[in-house]
Amino acid sequence: MRILDKYIIKELLGPFIFGIASFSSVFIGTSTLMRIAQYVTQYGASLNSVVKLFIYSLPAIVVLTFPMSMLLAALLAFGRLSGSSEITAMRSGGISFYRLSAPVFVIAFFVSIFAVFFSEMVVPQSNSAYNYIVRYEIQKNTAPKSQEHIIIKDVKGDMLERLTYARKFEEETNTMYAVAMQEFENGTLVRVENAEKAVWQDNRWVMMNGIIHDLTTEGNLERTMHFEQQIMPMAKAPTAISREQKKPDEMTIKELKQHIKVLEREYVSAKKYEMELQQRLAIPVASFVFALIGTPLGLQPNRSSSSIGLGISIIIIFIYYAIMTVFTALGQGGALPVVLAAWIPNIVGIIAGALLVRKASR
Repeated sequence: MRILDKYIIKELLGPFIFGIASFSSVFIGTSTLMRIAQYVTQYGASLNSVVKLFIYSLPAIVVLTFPMSMLLAALLAFGRLSGSSEITAMRSGGISFYRLSAPVFVIAFFVSIFAVFFSEMVVPQSNSAYNYIVRYEIQKNTAPKSQEHIIIKDVKGDMLERLTYARKFEEETNTMYAVAMQEFENGTLVRVENAEKAVWQDNRWVMMNGIIHDLTTEGNLERTMHFEQQIMPMAKAPTAISREQKKPDEMTIKELKQHIKVLEREYVSAKKYEMELQQRLAIPVASFVFALIGTPLGLQPNRSSSSIGLGISIIIIFIYYAIMTVFTALGQGGALPVVLAAWIPNIVGIIAGALLVRKASR
């Protein structure tokens, strides 16, 4: 690594860390602490629960601040270099803007990669723990009275053994309605069972008024049987089923894909889960997009002030997340393909950044 690269990266890291701290503080102060205060006043949440809520809320916040912090870092780093005429001196020495900005783009790329892994390995577990504490420790709810589109997975080792879907689950009557169960052997689907409902009786699930389809290893129909009652080979109690259900932000990418496949197979809209899946990649990639925008903007005159750099970053962030919010709604509503809706903010940002980089390189 050349001395120039180390120098620019050093200029970048300070504002980047400052951005994570400052933007995280904004999110915590305007959202997290307000919700925690409501839990304390309405439910009398204990100090132990409050501390755990605060800790578990941090990973999701930090992931959102990576793109913002990358933008602020690029603006401030190149704004300071430009304001002290160091950029002018470097370019006078024959160093192109593309070469000067390369360390920023490389750092932004690795930040995006790290954010993808962080949002996959840490954020879903922290979100799940956060919601568990709210629901079972603070609100004292054992489970919602009624849930729709229940999916239950039985896994043996690393292999999926059984996948059960219910269009509706009522905990009060311990009943699942419109049940579809798929059984696998060594990863191959061998049996499909459908029933009008399944009732929890004598510590077991009993399916009623259904049909069984046995399949060959090639996926062809081998035989069909009708039944009035059939014991389900699933031992999970109603309370366990309720606690197993996850929100989209609590799922890993693998779980999201499985969930989407099941919902699509049952002709249920999975747009919300598809959008979450796409944004798991789109939002981390925004770190690179913001670096592409912020680096050439830092070269503009009168940008050496930190307050001006912060102001510009806030404006750009507002525009980006406003576009993202609008197109997320359009994607979830089916007005646009989910992939396009999720990636339009980044596409717009890349086009704007490319034009700015081209202008700055002249």
